[in-house]
Amino acid sequence: MLGTERRTLIMELLTQSGSVSVTDLAAHFSVDPVTIRRDLATLETTGRLHRVHGGAILREGGPDIQPATEIDRRIAETAVRMIATDHVVFLGPGTLTGELVAFLSDHEQLTLITNGLNVAWRAFHSRIPTLHLVGGQVERDMGIYGNEPALSRIRADWVILEAGGLDAERGLTHDDVTYAGMARALFHLGAQVMVVLPPERVGRAGAVFIAPADAVDVLVTGREAADAPLWDLSEIGLRVVLT
Repeated sequence: MLGTERRTLIMELLTQSGSVSVTDLAAHFSVDPVTIRRDLATLETTGRLHRVHGGAILREGGPDIQPATEIDRRIAETAVRMIATDHVVFLGPGTLTGELVAFLSDHEQLTLITNGLNVAWRAFHSRIPTLHLVGGQVERDMGIYGNEPALSRIRADWVILEAGGLDAERGLTHDDVTYAGMARALFHLGAQVMVVLPPERVGRAGAVFIAPADAVDVLVTGREAADAPLWDLSEIGLRVVLT
């Protein structure tokens, strides 16, 4: 069978089910898993699917998921290494937080709580064992807001947020007041707080304050981030993980 024909059939299977696994496709087509991974990588470049750990999910008909960059994947994979298989994790809305889901699918006892439609959609198709979606009003960033009582009842091991900026003096910030209010409430849960940031947002300050920088337990970002703000953050006791 030609590769183009196989990839067409893969898309037909994906359209029917919403998700596919490398193992199942390799058995179905009697080819090596490496061949299937190459097929999925090729199809991802067309924007029709999104690769996740062990397979792929359909992009058509779901939330508008932006293709992940190589830096996004590095940050997401590194962040997930800190999460135990039986942890309870709150993932806030965001492109980068959504990318973490691809690396959580083998956490067999994980409980995932989110108020992000993009995160929930990916988690559902990645077969995350237990998924809870916080209700409320959906905003343009695909976040669901306005249910503070539900947020206050969350018991989590980790709260993982993607913010507009993190700076040693100006703290954790965001450009959206609704997101900032939601994030601020999560700092009162007693969970460990991890912030995942693209390198260019380290040392930046958004319009709305969320929390002091030293209230964050871990920052995971790319090694491309500027040295000066990274040094300042480490000096106040924040754990900085570069990838």
